[in-house]
Amino acid sequence: MSFFSTYFFPLHKAALIGQFARRAVHARYRQSWLGTAWLVLTPLLMLGVYTLVFRHVFKVRWGAVDEGNLTFALRLYAGLAVFSFFAECVSRAPGLVLADPHLVKKVVFPLEILPWVNMLAASVHLVMALLILLVLGGWDQGRWHLSALALPLVWLPLVPLVLGLSWLLTGIGTFVRDTEQVVAMLLSLLMFLSPIFFPVEALPADWQGWISLNPLAPVMTGTRSVLLLGQWPDWGQLARVFGACSLLALAGAAFFRRVRGGFADVV
Repeated sequence: MSFFSTYFFPLHKAALIGQFARRAVHARYRQSWLGTAWLVLTPLLMLGVYTLVFRHVFKVRWGAVDEGNLTFALRLYAGLAVFSFFAECVSRAPGLVLADPHLVKKVVFPLEILPWVNMLAASVHLVMALLILLVLGGWDQGRWHLSALALPLVWLPLVPLVLGLSWLLTGIGTFVRDTEQVVAMLLSLLMFLSPIFFPVEALPADWQGWISLNPLAPVMTGTRSVLLLGQWPDWGQLARVFGACSLLALAGAAFFRRVRGGFADVV
């Protein structure tokens, strides 16, 4: 198998990826009382808490026009859903090999699919967030926008972004056990440096260029545009972000392939 088919188009391993992803999702909720109901309860609880804190405690307004609680909540949640998916994939990446050392020591297992499994398992929460946004957004506005059909293209840069970072962090985290703590700290900073609780337009003009370097920013902005505002995304910007994320994915895959031979010595 070529490098590209092994890492980026593992169609021949789709069944294995799906099996491990289902196992990861079921294991997360298997012993909880409410089971998969948490997939709905967790985002709704987050939606309510963030609305209470930012809308009624801090008196935050999204724009110049005062808007209802639900409209405000959906704007926050659109960005938060994207970040939560990204954070779940990246935060788990350093421990993917360490969590299943038997895959390295006892069997010949395609370790390069672990980031795919991780991303697919995390996408369950992203899909649930999308359903909540569609249902509540349609209820709030009385209709769905045709531009929502562009959402898969808006989210497309997330695929090479999380895969590239996952391959990179899995390779580093297997050798350096502090990687998980460093990633958690950086994710906390990134959360407030991303346009989750504010629109990009609210920043000074000089700062807007800097925040555009955050690959999550155009995805969050595009998600709000196509789902809640009925606007089509900035295709040129998304194409540039996708290109940059693809380069990151190539670098991450190359690094993982280079260091994976030493995993058996440290796990």
